[in-house]
Amino acid sequence: MSKHVVLVEDETNIAEAIRFLLGREGWRVQTLANGATAVEVIRKAVPDLVMLDVMLPGKSGFEILKELRADTAFADLPILMLTARGQSRDRDIAQDAGVSRFMTKPFSNEEMLSAVRDLTASGTADA
Repeated sequence: MSKHVVLVEDETNIAEAIRFLLGREGWRVQTLANGATAVEVIRKAVPDLVMLDVMLPGKSGFEILKELRADTAFADLPILMLTARGQSRDRDIAQDAGVSRFMTKPFSNEEMLSAVRDLTASGTADA
């Protein structure tokens, strides 16, 4: 059975590139462009991994991360946060909220695939 990722990314070109790369690796990729319904969708989908952009319409990646971590059913869910703003403040907020890993855009295809493999192979946090 293929692994399932929920990708919450409002930049279409980035979402499509990630969908393509992960699809080649056998992943089933479910994409959302708006943060407003992300927590509800993730709770229903129970994915193997969540990828969150920081800046989203409707609800920020930080808000989604905090909501998921507050739910004991998702306390150990690997969450990879993506941002175009590589500020240390954003990284600190994400780490305090329980992110598994934080990546700054642009990132290489191999960097993203490596992060996904690491997060889903071990299931441990590595921010």
